[in-house]
Amino acid sequence: MRNFNEENALHLKVKDSILELIKNGEYQPDTKLPTEAEFCEKFGVSRTTVRTALQQLSLDGYVYRQQGRGTFVSGRKVKQRLTSTVQNFTEQITGQGKNPSIKVHNLEVIMADSFLEDIFDLPEGEPINMLERIRYVDNEPIQIETAYLPWRKTPGLNKEACEKSLYRLLEVEYQIKIKRTVEHLEIVGAQDDVAKILNIDAGSPCFSLETYAYSDEDILVEYSKTIFRGDLANFVIERYY
Repeated sequence: MRNFNEENALHLKVKDSILELIKNGEYQPDTKLPTEAEFCEKFGVSRTTVRTALQQLSLDGYVYRQQGRGTFVSGRKVKQRLTSTVQNFTEQITGQGKNPSIKVHNLEVIMADSFLEDIFDLPEGEPINMLERIRYVDNEPIQIETAYLPWRKTPGLNKEACEKSLYRLLEVEYQIKIKRTVEHLEIVGAQDDVAKILNIDAGSPCFSLETYAYSDEDILVEYSKTIFRGDLANFVIERYY
C-alpha cells in the first residue's frame, strides 16, 4: 500500500504528463480528454490518482469540466493585466483579437449596510449606487462584477454609460480620477447564482478579486467584487525594479 507522500507524488507525475501532452499539441484546445478509465490504463494508476490530477489541472485552468460530457482542454483563456492602468478591459481584449462586451445586469440605489458605511466612512442609511455588470468575450460570459459607489459622489449613474469604462465615466461626468487601487485576489468556488450567470457548474473554481479604488485625493470612491471564471481567466502581473 502506498503512503500519502507516494500518492501525492504520483498524481503530480500524472498531472505533469497530461500537461505535457496538452502543451505539445496531442490534446488540442476545446477537445475532449480521454476518460478517467483510459488515463488509468495509460499511466497504470488508480482512478483516484487520475481524478486528483485532473482536479489540479482544472484549478490551474488547463482543463474544464462539462457535467455529463467529460473533461476538455482549455483553449479560450482571456489574458488580463492586473497591473495595467492604461488599457481598459475593452482595449486589452480587443488587442487579443477577441470581441469584448459589457452588459449592466442591475443598477439601483440601496441603503449602505454597516460594511459599506465603514469602508466609505458614511453616515448611517446613506444611499449607495450598486452596479452589477457582466463582461463577455466572444459572447461568452467570463466575469461578473458588483461595484458600490457613494451616491453623493456619483448621483444619476447612467445604465448605458456604465456599459463602457466606468473609470472614464467617473472622470468625464463626475471629475473623479482614479489614482490607485488596492486589490485582493483569491480562489473561490462558484455559488449557485454566479454559476448560472457565468454558465458553469456550481462549485467550479473561480477567481475572486476585491478592489478598492481611490481618487487623486486618496479618497475611496469605489469598492467592487469581481468573480472570474477559472477556466477562462489568465492574469499577467508586471513588477518593475
